[in-house]
Amino acid sequence: MKISGAARRKPPFHVKPSMSAQHEWLCGTHAVTEALRAGRRRCYRLWLRESLHPARAEVLSRAAEERGVPVSQVSADVLQEKVGEDAYHQGVALEAGPIATVSLGELCERLPVGERCLIILDGVEDPQNLGAILRVGEAAGVSGVVLGERHSPPLGASVARASAGALEYLPIARVTNLSRSFKDLKKKGFWILGADPEGAEDLYSAPDRVFEGDLVWVFGAEGRGLRPGVQSLLDHRIQIPLAGWIASLNVANAAAVVLFETRRRRKR
Repeated sequence: MKISGAARRKPPFHVKPSMSAQHEWLCGTHAVTEALRAGRRRCYRLWLRESLHPARAEVLSRAAEERGVPVSQVSADVLQEKVGEDAYHQGVALEAGPIATVSLGELCERLPVGERCLIILDGVEDPQNLGAILRVGEAAGVSGVVLGERHSPPLGASVARASAGALEYLPIARVTNLSRSFKDLKKKGFWILGADPEGAEDLYSAPDRVFEGDLVWVFGAEGRGLRPGVQSLLDHRIQIPLAGWIASLNVANAAAVVLFETRRRRKR
């Protein structure tokens, strides 16, 4: 369901498609549409179910044509066989290459100083949570995302679908050592904020200056939260005040609250 009519904003910078020969199947209208529009993947062929609504088929076919991607219309059974029996495709599938990533240095250098806002995920391993966080982050105007090589899921079809296409627009850096990345970011002028249920500061009462300049928001894994080594590198540990009996939020929900409050403060 579309709940806002916000104008499509320009991605922070273009990332060249990966040259990997690997193929994967992107399924679902949103993930496929944005993959075709964004141009950050090598796209080999668009597959449409023959009974797909004509208006939807026309929009997708036009997007594929603009990218020079061939289109095939097949029966529901053939499409399901191609993507796998467990895949939920909505009558739409794109045979494509993997999403390209960038280095941490490139991510920082190609964004305007003083306006950068990054997300770092510390051990978020569930593809659905990662995809949901990417969707929220892109909608809230985040500049990019940093993931560890370990303890984070591959940027495959599950993440693409859960992100509703946001994966195609947010530049993502993969790093081998998160602790070293925190230190590098601090040297580049970033202020490191951690979402922590036991944080000493309240999201809504923290002064506006906390949200100014170049920021990194760090979110931890479900249950475990931020690791002690990560907590020691934070400039601020900030909690979301909760009014009910439930003691914590899902990490993607927490990210939504925090990132949109950050956007509100920065605009003010």
